[in-house]
Amino acid sequence: MNVFGDAVRFLNDPFNWTRPGSGILDLLVQHLQISGAAVALALLVALPLGIWLGHTGRGGAFTVALSNIGRAVPTLAILTIFAVTPIGFGPQATTLALALFAIPPVLTNTYVGFRQVDRDVVEAAGAMGMTGRQVTFRAELPLAMPLLMTGVRTAAVQVVATATLAALVAGGGLGRIINLGFGQQNYGQVVAGAIVVAALAVLTELVFVALSWLLTPGQRTLPRVRRRPAVA
Repeated sequence: MNVFGDAVRFLNDPFNWTRPGSGILDLLVQHLQISGAAVALALLVALPLGIWLGHTGRGGAFTVALSNIGRAVPTLAILTIFAVTPIGFGPQATTLALALFAIPPVLTNTYVGFRQVDRDVVEAAGAMGMTGRQVTFRAELPLAMPLLMTGVRTAAVQVVATATLAALVAGGGLGRIINLGFGQQNYGQVVAGAIVVAALAVLTELVFVALSWLLTPGQRTLPRVRRRPAVA
């Protein structure tokens, strides 16, 4: 109980939030920069490849194998490999490792989303005179958007939660709070850092849920609670 009390006191101290260079707000900005760069790099690689593979129907075994490998290899192992290469330590190594970690869910969901589009819809679009590019982006992409955005959301949440490893390779981010707490045996600070990271991951989930709702075609209605009819 004392540990959680220390965590609350740590979070209630304004100096811990505004300390120049190592305050929570500065570390939060670094964390978001690393995570955003990693997710953007993963989207740049996985989306075009997933769209092409899903549209053509090729590479199904390759996509599944890459997804399994990406989930089996831990990010810390990739960072360790980068340490003995010219990439070395720092934010660049963390960004590349997290991008490799984020590619499999985006690639897999994009591929599966395109393959689950009704073939009758694709054939009807072609019969209407659409080119292959128009069929891809006007017929298949809107219908594949829910699964595609699920993959993006999964990748973003995983990256935000895993970016704490950046502190182990001098990469900055919120992981420095946890790392410094372990070094000083200040477990209240460790719990406080974990709370901040968990809250950021939940917020990321909510943001991408809202973004998915906005980008998914069709009638958009907010969920409402059904009222039970009054009993006489």
